[in-house]
Amino acid sequence: MRKTAIYAALTAVLFSTSCSEKYLDQINTNPTAASAANLNPNYLLADGQLTFANTGYGELLYPAPAIQGLASTFNYYGNGDKYTNSGGFTGYQALIFNQGYTALSRLQQAIDVANTQGASRYTNVIAISNIMKIMIFQRITDTYGDVPFSQAVQASKGITTPQYDKQQDIYPAMLTQLDAAITSLDAAGPKASGDLLYAGDVAQWKKLGYSLMVRVAMRMTKANITLAKTYTEKAAAAGTMTSYTDNALVRGDIAFGDTQNATTNALLTTDDFREVKWSKTLIDYLRTTSDPRLSAIAEIPAAGATANANQALVGDNTASLQRGLPNGYDQTGGAFDIRKRSDYPGATGAAGNEAILGNYSRPRLAVYIQRSAPNFLLTYAETELLLAEAATRGWSVGATAATHYANGVRGAMLSLSQFSSAATISQATADAYLLANPLGASNQLQQINEQYWLEACTTFNFIEGWFNWRRSGFPVLTPVNYPGNVTGGTIPRRLIYPVTEVSNNPSGYAAGVASLSGGDLLTSRVWWDK
Repeated sequence: MRKTAIYAALTAVLFSTSCSEKYLDQINTNPTAASAANLNPNYLLADGQLTFANTGYGELLYPAPAIQGLASTFNYYGNGDKYTNSGGFTGYQALIFNQGYTALSRLQQAIDVANTQGASRYTNVIAISNIMKIMIFQRITDTYGDVPFSQAVQASKGITTPQYDKQQDIYPAMLTQLDAAITSLDAAGPKASGDLLYAGDVAQWKKLGYSLMVRVAMRMTKANITLAKTYTEKAAAAGTMTSYTDNALVRGDIAFGDTQNATTNALLTTDDFREVKWSKTLIDYLRTTSDPRLSAIAEIPAAGATANANQALVGDNTASLQRGLPNGYDQTGGAFDIRKRSDYPGATGAAGNEAILGNYSRPRLAVYIQRSAPNFLLTYAETELLLAEAATRGWSVGATAATHYANGVRGAMLSLSQFSSAATISQATADAYLLANPLGASNQLQQINEQYWLEACTTFNFIEGWFNWRRSGFPVLTPVNYPGNVTGGTIPRRLIYPVTEVSNNPSGYAAGVASLSGGDLLTSRVWWDK
């Protein structure tokens, strides 16, 4: 059974019977006494998983509006919404890098501690940590390009300026290491008590591992098609996720600030709560096919500025009322003021209490704006949609493209119940939608990847949605061209390396930039982004 409270999991780790009485006595008498010889590595595993999962602004300010999942008129959302350098943009661009390597450090420490105490005691902690490391490396390299990999998180060995490995070398290595990590899982071994995803269930981790293999392999469809095919077929044969109940997610815990869902906490900031809306692109797309997700994910706030700001007051989720906010607008009174659009629906509320964006749909409070909301890392729906694409390419992945596609769309709809029962879509409703909207005979790649985009946006896994949009080109998005943008009116293809790397690791940074044809820019493309 999956642990649903992070605090409960960490407590179980700290006071597990696998911790010796001597260790507990040391903790009680000397807080600095913990060492690799007595620290329970499960704690480090849980810390690494949570650090990676809790993305917050790392997904909200660039990926979410860039792929037109969300939209906002507020200043610092201009980074992804309008491609401008807004607020502390250099810090925001560094979030995925810094959070990723912090999480990797915790997981490597878990592995080192486990090996120090005897690998046989913690076989599955080591295996799970290694699978998680591949997931994290994949996110980092897909965001920036060449990054530290072979020498990463080895400061304990004196490597403080690790080399930047080329992405075309990182990808084959990730697949090899992932395969080995999955194989090392031991159903007969001790469970990993600190695992926040599946409570140490080895069978679930095997499914996740092979689903991750599909994601990594399919990312190379335009860069190394042979390797992509080999590993996608291998994963499909070995056994990927079979239901939305297999989804890899980490739930927030309202007990402590640092374990609460960071994305929720960001959206509860006054300005964010008032001005972050679903994009017109996404809402219009859902409406086109009468998609039942429309009323599950969106609501129009109660009228007026006061009610709009009330974080306990739910809105109206009637599908016909939903309206997305166009990307690329502000409220500054100039030519790009949202109120000057011909289709501006007007403010809500009486004079002096107007909510300027009150007639636009926001993410539903009962679904997304919950401090215990889940952070989705990898899903059954994502996996099935990638396998559907693989099937259209003639690869052997166990079923037809149409079957995998139906599984993916159905799984995406059913997954929303994992946020809240308020977002539950019945299987009968999902099946009826698929009957009316099956995979067509033409434009299959477009249809599949548009559904991938919908799934990523509605599960708030915007980072993966951004990656797959860059790879597939779908949906076809119309960029905005806001004054002062730094991309020439094109959607960002990567993020700029952290400015700290320029001074802290100049040789590594220089090597990474050298692989980018356009230099260290938002518009440069990584190896697989053809």
